[in-house]
Amino acid sequence: MASNASSRASLRSERQIPTGRVGNGSASARTKSVPPKRSATASSLRSPVDPDNADPGRVRVAVRLRPRNADDFPHDSDFTSCVELQPEFKRLKLRKNNWSSESYRFDEVFTERSSQLRVYEAVAKPVVESVLAGYNGTVMAYGQTGTGKTYTVGRLGKDDPSERGIMVRALEDILASTSAVSDIVEVSYLQTGEVSLPGAAVVELRDLDHFLELLQTGEANRHASNTKLNTESSRSHAILAVHIQRSLKGKEEKDSSSLANSSDNFSSHRVPLLLKSKLLIVDLAGSERINKSGSEGHMLEEAKFINLSLTSLGKCINALAENSPHIPTRDSKLTRLLRDSFGGSARTSLIITIGPSAKYYSETSSTIMFGQRAMKIVNTVKLKEEVDYESLYRKVENQVDSLTSELERQQKLRDADKVQMQKKLKEYEASFAEFEETFSMKSENLEKENNRLELEIRRLVEDLNNEKHQNDLMSKEIVHLKMSLNQSKEQQLENSMSQNILADTTQMYGKKIEELLKQLEDEQSRSASLEEQLNEMCQQLSDTQNSLQTQENVVDELKKELSEIHEESTSQIQSLKVKYDELFSEKELLYEELKSMEEKVLNEARQRKSLEEEVLKLNRALCDNSVELESKGPYSMTRSASGLSGAVFMPRSVKSRETISGQKDTISKIFEEVGLSNILSMLKSEDLDVQIHAVKVVANLAAEDINQERIVEEGGLDALLLLLEASENTTIHRVTAGAIANLAMNGSNQGLIMNKGGARLLANIASKTNDPQTLRMVAGAIANLCGNEKLHVTLKKDGGIKALLGMIRGGHSDVIAQIARGIANFAKCESRSISQGFRKGRSLLIEDGALNWMVANSTTFSASTSRHIELAFCHLAQNEDNAGDIISSGGIKELVRISQVSSREDIRNLAKKALNSNPVLLAAAR
Repeated sequence: MASNASSRASLRSERQIPTGRVGNGSASARTKSVPPKRSATASSLRSPVDPDNADPGRVRVAVRLRPRNADDFPHDSDFTSCVELQPEFKRLKLRKNNWSSESYRFDEVFTERSSQLRVYEAVAKPVVESVLAGYNGTVMAYGQTGTGKTYTVGRLGKDDPSERGIMVRALEDILASTSAVSDIVEVSYLQTGEVSLPGAAVVELRDLDHFLELLQTGEANRHASNTKLNTESSRSHAILAVHIQRSLKGKEEKDSSSLANSSDNFSSHRVPLLLKSKLLIVDLAGSERINKSGSEGHMLEEAKFINLSLTSLGKCINALAENSPHIPTRDSKLTRLLRDSFGGSARTSLIITIGPSAKYYSETSSTIMFGQRAMKIVNTVKLKEEVDYESLYRKVENQVDSLTSELERQQKLRDADKVQMQKKLKEYEASFAEFEETFSMKSENLEKENNRLELEIRRLVEDLNNEKHQNDLMSKEIVHLKMSLNQSKEQQLENSMSQNILADTTQMYGKKIEELLKQLEDEQSRSASLEEQLNEMCQQLSDTQNSLQTQENVVDELKKELSEIHEESTSQIQSLKVKYDELFSEKELLYEELKSMEEKVLNEARQRKSLEEEVLKLNRALCDNSVELESKGPYSMTRSASGLSGAVFMPRSVKSRETISGQKDTISKIFEEVGLSNILSMLKSEDLDVQIHAVKVVANLAAEDINQERIVEEGGLDALLLLLEASENTTIHRVTAGAIANLAMNGSNQGLIMNKGGARLLANIASKTNDPQTLRMVAGAIANLCGNEKLHVTLKKDGGIKALLGMIRGGHSDVIAQIARGIANFAKCESRSISQGFRKGRSLLIEDGALNWMVANSTTFSASTSRHIELAFCHLAQNEDNAGDIISSGGIKELVRISQVSSREDIRNLAKKALNSNPVLLAAAR
C-alpha cells in the first residue's frame, strides 16, 4: 500500500529548524530558517533535543550484531568472528585477520544479547517523539540477507510481547499519545521492487489491535523465498508509512496572550492549525551475492532488482556525504520514496545489521561503510503547520447547504404563493365577472324600480294636488255656506216663514258640512299617509344610491387589486419568457453539440477503420518478430505476488539484445501510434487476424508492470476474458492465456481475475486443448493464482486445481514445470496461512489428488521441477492434518529422502524441520 497525497486544500506553514525546536516568533505562512547552532526556546509540541549531539539533524546510525547460528559453524570447526563490539565506547572493530583490524564509531552499538525494547528506545523512540511533535521521521534497517532486519523492524511478537519490533512499538506509542477525537493516524504498508506504487491504499487506524491485524495481513502478502542464506528471505523492500494529523487548537488557545500583538498571529488564532507529520519505517530487502545465496531463475531477477535499488540508494548516500551538487534520487523508486529521509527534512535513524561470521567479511564491511557514510548526512528538519481549512470548509459547506435548503424552501414557498395568487386571481376574476353581471342586473332592476317609484310619486302628487283643489273648493263652498247661513240667520227675522225651510236647509247644510269635514279629514289623513309613503320611498331611494356607491367603491378596489395582480403576473410572465428564451438557446446549443458529437463519432469510426488498416500494415512488418515471439515464448517472465517465484514463459534459447530491442521498439511503436483504447477495441474486431495481432500486443504490454494497471482500468481484462470464452481459435486461446498470466503477476489483479470467472475459463480451455504451448500458458496463469492463499478455496471451487493436475496428461516438460511451480506456490501459501491461524484442516491439494502424483514423480523430472515438488512436500508436511495422507501414500519415504539427499541445503533443513516438529511423521520415519 502506498500513501496517496491528500486532496485537502490547505495553506502550509513551514518553519525550518535543524535543532527540532522553535523560537518565540509567530506562526505565519512563511518559511523561517534558524542557524544550526542558534539556541531557541522549546515548545511543548516540538521534538526533544539531545544536548550531547552537536548536529541533531544528522542521520543517527546504530549497529546490531546477529547471534550466531548453525550456518556460522561450517564443518564443525571452531567459530571465527570478524567483529568485536565495544558498546561502552560505542565502537566496533572489524578484523580482517588476526593482525589487521579497523575501528568504527557509531551512535549506538548493540550486542547479540540486546533486547528489542532497548533497540527501540535508542534508535526509534526519539524519531517517534519528533513525529508526534510535527516533524517527518524515518527509521530504516539495512544489512545483508539473514542478519535480522525483519526481526528488528517487523517482528509482531504475538506469542511474546517482548519480541515486538520497531513497527509495533512505534504504533503503540503513537496511538497512546494521540486522541481518537481530534487526531488522525493513518497507515500504509507497501513492498517495492517490480511492483508499481500508484493506487495503494491508506487505512485510518482505530486501535493497536486494528494495526496488528493490518500488519499481519501485509506480512502474509509479503513476497519471500528460500535461499541458501535464509529460508524466508524477503524478496522486496517493505515500507510502513504512518501519517499523523494533530490539532493545535489547544496550543493556540494557550499561547493566545503572547500572540495578541501580531496581526498574522491574530489570523492564526482565529483559524485552527494542524500538525501533519509522516513516519517511515523501512525494512530493506537484504543485499546478497548470487554465488552465496544460490538464487536462480526468477529469484535471480529479483536479486538483481534488489541489488540495483540498493546500489541506487548507496549512490545517493555517497553523493550526500560528499556534498555533491547532484543527488541521483530518480534512479529508482526506493530512492524517490526516501528522498526526504536522506538530505531532506525528516529526522532519520538507521540501524545496520551484521553477522559475526568471517565468511561474510566483505558483506559486513560494505554494510559498515554504508552506515559510516550515512552518518555524514545532516538533514534540515522542518516543522509543518497547516491551517485547518478542511474543518472551516466543512462548516462553510454546512452553512451553504443550510442556506441552499432555506433558499429552496423559500423558493418553494414563493412558487406555492404564486400558484395560490394565480388561483385567487382566477377566483377574483370569476367573482368580479359574476359581480359585474349581478351588479348590472341589480342596477337595471333598481333603475326600473326608481322609474316606477318616480311615476308613482308623480301620480301621488297629482292625486294630492287634486285633493287639495277639492279641499279648496269645499272650503270655498263651506265659506259660501257659512255666509249663506249668516244671511239666512239675518233673514230669519224677516222671514219667519222661511225658518223651517232655513232650519231644514241649515240642518241639511250642517250635515253636508259635517260630511265634507269628515271627507276633508279623510283626505288629510290620506295625504299624510301618501307623504309618509313618499318619504319612505325617498329614504329607500337614498339607501339604494348609498348601496350603489359602496358597491362602486368595492368595484374600484377590486379593479385596483386586479390591476396590481395583473402587473405582477405580467412581470412574472415576462421573466418566464426570458427563461424560456434562455432554455431555448441552451437547447439550440445542445442540439449543435449533439450534431458535433455525431460528427465526432463518425470521424472516430473512420479513424478506427484507418487504424485497423494501419495495424494490419504494421503487423506485416511485425510478422517475423511475432513468429519468433510465439515460438520462443516472449510473453514475459511471470512471478507470483506472494508465493514462490518461477518463470512461466522461459525462452528455450538466449535471445540476442538486438532481437529483444527490436521487439520492444515495434510494440512501443504500435502502442504510441495506435493507443491502448484502440488496441483493446480491436479485440472485438470481426477480423480474426486483427484479433490475433491485437491480443499479442496486449500480452506483451501486460508483461510490463507499468502497463498492467492501465490495461485493467481500460477494460482490457474484461475483453481478454470475453475473448477467451467466445473464441474457438487455438492461437487466440494460447496468446490470451499468456496475457492473463502476465496480468496475474500482480496481486491486486489476481482477485479481479478470480471474481470475473477467470479460473473457470482457464480450466475450460485446459480441458479442451492438447496444444503444449496453450497448456503451458494456462498452467502458468493458474500457477500465479496459486500464490495467493485468499483465493485457494475459490480456485478449487472453480476447478482450477483439478485443471492444473489434469494438464499432466500431455507429459510435456514445460507444462509440468509450471504445474510443479503452482503446486509449490499453493502448498507454501497454505502452510503459511495455517501457521498464522487463518485456516485449519487437510490440504486442498490432497483432496484433489496432488499428493499421489508428487510421490510418484518427485525424482522423474528436471532439477528445477523436482525442487518445486520437494518444497511442496516440505510445506505439506508442516500441517499436522496432512500426516495421515503422507504416511498412507508413501510420502514419508520421499520426505526422509529429501531431508538426506536434496540438492538444496535449505530444502533439506525444511524437511528435517517438518519431520522433527511432527511426532507422527517422525515415528513413521523410524
